[in-house]
Amino acid sequence: MSYQVLARKWRPKSFSSLVGQDHVVQALSNALSQQRLHHAYLFTGTRGVGKTTLSRILAKSLNCATGITATPCGECDACRAIDIGRYVDYVEMDAASNRGIADMVSLLEQAIYAPSAGRFKVYMIDEVHMLTKEAFNAMLKTLEEPPAHVKFILATTDPQKVPVTILSRCLQFNLRQMASSTITAHLQDVLGQEQITFEAPALQLIARAANGSMRDALSLTDQAIAYGNQSVRETDVRSMLGAIDQSYLYELLRALIANDAPALLDIAQQMDSRSIGFESALKDLAALLHLLAIAQHNPQAIADDHPERRTLLELSSQLSAEMLQLYYQISILGHRDIGLAPDAYAGFTMTLLRMLAFKADAMAPTSAAPAGNAGSTENNARATSASGGARAALAQSRQAAAQNVQQEPASTTPVGLMETTISVTEAAVINQPVIESPQTEEPAPAQPVSNNEAETVNWDGNWRSLVENHLSKLGLVRALAQNCELVSYDADQMTLRIGDAHKHLASTNYLDKLNSALNNYFGRRIKLTIQVGQEANTPARQMAVEKAELQDQAKDAILSDHFVQGLMQEMGATIVPNSIKPLH
Repeated sequence: MSYQVLARKWRPKSFSSLVGQDHVVQALSNALSQQRLHHAYLFTGTRGVGKTTLSRILAKSLNCATGITATPCGECDACRAIDIGRYVDYVEMDAASNRGIADMVSLLEQAIYAPSAGRFKVYMIDEVHMLTKEAFNAMLKTLEEPPAHVKFILATTDPQKVPVTILSRCLQFNLRQMASSTITAHLQDVLGQEQITFEAPALQLIARAANGSMRDALSLTDQAIAYGNQSVRETDVRSMLGAIDQSYLYELLRALIANDAPALLDIAQQMDSRSIGFESALKDLAALLHLLAIAQHNPQAIADDHPERRTLLELSSQLSAEMLQLYYQISILGHRDIGLAPDAYAGFTMTLLRMLAFKADAMAPTSAAPAGNAGSTENNARATSASGGARAALAQSRQAAAQNVQQEPASTTPVGLMETTISVTEAAVINQPVIESPQTEEPAPAQPVSNNEAETVNWDGNWRSLVENHLSKLGLVRALAQNCELVSYDADQMTLRIGDAHKHLASTNYLDKLNSALNNYFGRRIKLTIQVGQEANTPARQMAVEKAELQDQAKDAILSDHFVQGLMQEMGATIVPNSIKPLH
């Protein structure tokens, strides 16, 4: 006897043996048990999820010798003939090759005759969306009011292409893609009965590669059995599918955690030497990061028998939730753009280096220069002298404005109306240990330190100058500082205020970086306290006001220019809105 492939040999022959489509099985079983039979059914779903199988089981249920039942016997002539595809009253029509109006008219002409052997004539039209518009129109009336002995079963992978006039005449059942765990369990049962030795990780690889299709999973299993000489092993399946060894991915993540660029590139070179597909590597890396995120938030979701459970929990504890999300996004974008890279190796390594760059930025110590740095002072003086008289005057006005801001009280409004205490939920989001609740009385304005403190701190209280000159290379940390207002400071503590509109910047990571930068600048440990309220004169607001003033001055200068006025008066010229920009 010739060999029968697993997908055909293990095709379900009853509702009880069908896996992964319980919602459809329940509805059809109840309808058959209660004799509530519709004349037209539409099964939708991707390939290999059981549309044709359900059609055959339903045809057996309608024509079984024991009567209309949800549990056909499988032994009568009708059941056996339907299983082998030789039942005269069950017709399967492929709409992809019989899609014209002539084919449909021929089918409908035959439908009017009584069944030859069974209780019902059942017409199964596969890939019904491929029918022409004329064929759909020809079947409309018959589909709506067919003879009592006719049942239509339509199947399609693309229900959007089926006219709504057809959809409205059918009971529609959407067959879902099967979960990897469901496919794995079914493959274990099949291989156990086939007496084929297997490794559980190998079946998990096949289940993921099948992408929700049980037929594809069984076909891949057939291929794996042939590849592995009557056994299904993980190494063979990985080689067959072109999947990468998970150990490479774990080593990549460990190198990222250790901030080890040479090790990262060495692993990538090893993968390249083994001809591992980098596109699939990025896809598997994204899947691993997804699994790590799940393990981080819900360790119980990782099965106890998962072969890499301990490694997953270990890695998830070493990566922050923010870095996991960032790595996942980078890997997804790297997979999307790898076709645009010079070659796959370049696209893969650049994706890894992009991850490393963010990791380096998160871990690198702040390199803010101390206040007494003579070189920095000299550079600033040289830059100021080279910028010309207008730029120097503007810089002086900015510094004067900043000093005036520091000398003014933050607000005369009571704190109870102006500031809000961070709630438990907000604290959970921001999660910084230095945030304190605002005082019950009005905070004092920023005051200079005493003489003995000034020797240690060596700072005049100019918050804006500190932000612009010493925090300019800290990215979003600088944005956090620019949107904070200095409330008070002394030798050991600094209090800042940030508005509600910008409090999202006050994350744990950025607060730690800002505190570290301040510690480096002052040469000692500073306790940083952030209040959430209504900021007044932050560096960002001061810069916005100055920019608006410069814009107004530029507009006035253009409009008052005699040449521009002459053009407007004599030639009807107009000024394009928003085209005037200040020079500085």
